[in-house]
Amino acid sequence: MNILVINCGSSSLKFQLIHSETESVLAKGLCERIGIDGRLVYQPADGAKETTDAAMPTHKEAIQMVLDALMNEKTGVIKSLDEVGAVGHRLVHGGEKFASSAIITDDMMKAVEECNDLAPLHNPANIIGVNACKALMPNTPMVGVFDTAFHQTMPKEAYIYGLPYRYYEEFKVRKYGFHGTSHSFVSKKAAEILGKPLESLKTIVCHLGNGSSICAVNGGKSVDTSMGLTPLEGVMMGTRSGSIDPAIMEFIAKKENLDIDGIMNILNKESGVYGLSGVSSDFRDLENAAAEGNDKAKLAREAFCYQVAKIVGSYAAAMNGVDVIAFTAGVGENDGLVRKDICKYLGYLGLEYDEASTNVRGKEAYVSTQDSKVKALLIPTNEELAIARETLALVTK
Repeated sequence: MNILVINCGSSSLKFQLIHSETESVLAKGLCERIGIDGRLVYQPADGAKETTDAAMPTHKEAIQMVLDALMNEKTGVIKSLDEVGAVGHRLVHGGEKFASSAIITDDMMKAVEECNDLAPLHNPANIIGVNACKALMPNTPMVGVFDTAFHQTMPKEAYIYGLPYRYYEEFKVRKYGFHGTSHSFVSKKAAEILGKPLESLKTIVCHLGNGSSICAVNGGKSVDTSMGLTPLEGVMMGTRSGSIDPAIMEFIAKKENLDIDGIMNILNKESGVYGLSGVSSDFRDLENAAAEGNDKAKLAREAFCYQVAKIVGSYAAAMNGVDVIAFTAGVGENDGLVRKDICKYLGYLGLEYDEASTNVRGKEAYVSTQDSKVKALLIPTNEELAIARETLALVTK
């Protein structure tokens, strides 16, 4: 079966067509500038990347262009839509309503819409993508795979905030966590690499990129994670502040005469390593700037690594131990110096760092020595494949 994986943003759409038996990617690409002018980047598995500029007023036109590209006589990989057995959609927030992926129905989508106020930037865009696909492929089964679902196994003491309890009862204010599809995929892959049952392992996954989150996975289940009600909580990120003293918001608001929207813009878009360094949210730029003597860029990298290591330590405490620490996502997979600087804090756990791993990028590898008490691994994430697997499991039940 061929499964089309769709990941919709407010003005973009990523896609992959995956063959479920071989798990090979038949084609992939990106629609961007939806609602502005429109551009499709398309690449078949054995072909060159193609770029087409065309009007995409809405996501429906974007998805139509994707389907047309997949069926193109010269560079397409299927002859008709009948060859697409199912569509898997990435959905960001399922609240407490969804503890697992689900077949998309009208009732299911109404429940997703009820979570919109928990993810106002993401859920509406995801829903638009689903509706556009349903309009163009009305007879194709579709599945929603939630970023938050994997974390629904967290115990209450891990997800509850120290706020009046009525805010949880009335508005469901609690920690939800994100990147769940990635954390699930990587923790399972770690067990495969080590040749041990997933149920026997205490794993900490460090999903480090422009958006970063850390997750404690005990016996295959998420028991804590660093992002919260929104993706703003946790470690500092590319442009997000991460966890801060909440009173800072009032302090800055008074100093700069800002309303809550102005403050949230600073915390989400002007902070993190970008705000601290004044250089960039890209860790490659920070590394280059630090090498040239930029102390703020150096501090931003050091502060990021310190915060990650501190959360890893807290999760080792939460699980009363750790067997494996896995690094993934853009920074985790490709920045060996960041991995090294995080691992230097973790010797007390029994982690022996392998210097040779510093130069490894984007492929499965040991970051620790193989006889280290606590293993550290580099594992490229594959959220699209994870979505395809979840979709296949539901549509073939």
